[in-house]
Amino acid sequence: MKKLSGNKIYRNCICIFLCFLSLFPFYLLFINSTLKSSDIQGTIRLIPGLNFFKNLKGLLEGEAKTSNVNVLQAMKNSLMVTVPATFLQVYFAALTAYGVHTYDFKFKKAAWGFIYAIMMVPTQISIVGFIKVAKMTNTYRTYIPLIIPAMAAPTTVYFMKQYMEASLSYEIIEAARIDGTTEFGTFNRIVIPLIKPAMATQAIFAFVGSWNNLFTPTMIIGNERKKMTMPMYVEALKANDKTQDMGQIYCGLFITVLPILVMYAFLSRYIVAGVALGGVKE
Repeated sequence: MKKLSGNKIYRNCICIFLCFLSLFPFYLLFINSTLKSSDIQGTIRLIPGLNFFKNLKGLLEGEAKTSNVNVLQAMKNSLMVTVPATFLQVYFAALTAYGVHTYDFKFKKAAWGFIYAIMMVPTQISIVGFIKVAKMTNTYRTYIPLIIPAMAAPTTVYFMKQYMEASLSYEIIEAARIDGTTEFGTFNRIVIPLIKPAMATQAIFAFVGSWNNLFTPTMIIGNERKKMTMPMYVEALKANDKTQDMGQIYCGLFITVLPILVMYAFLSRYIVAGVALGGVKE
């Protein structure tokens, strides 16, 4: 049996400790979702309770006084926004990065500098103008302003371009052009399979960012209760002091986290493949 060196044991212990730090909050979240509200307000418990299905039933039946909106409706609303927004963000960011990386044009440096500049502008600064544009286009109080702008994601473009510079060869693109493949055909059939690890990583970030977004949906959807997303739903649970049930709140938070965990589990193999591929490159 091969013995482990002291350095390997030390590194393994550090990794185990970091994994524990990462997973322990999720464990506590699950534990609290199984407890009564009175139990949560006491000491921290590490053993699951018996109230998970009761808390879940309260969310499904709208007992949390969120204007008869249950957790399934809120989750459906979030999926209606997050899934198309994630697809648009990742695809068009990759397409933009491909154009900047592949083509030489007159104002290439200026365009890249403009992308850098947009990365530094927070959403809160432009929200007033964003709402005015939504009202002018008759999309205010709808999901369209939460989905379409996802196509302009400068941070995702930046990471995509960095990945392409490290892993995408011009020779492959030139060979596709010589074979008569169109530019979109080259991107869709050749480039995308080569950058799957980067797209999978950015899809996770895009999904988490859109799924957890509270500020923009609150500004756009407002008091349209039937259209509230999961973060808005959980915030409504917390805001109602008279009927606040901590068990239901934690249950709602736990349900909110589940799609993110599923998303990561589904795409993690592409990330691992990308890390392994990068490790063998010269």
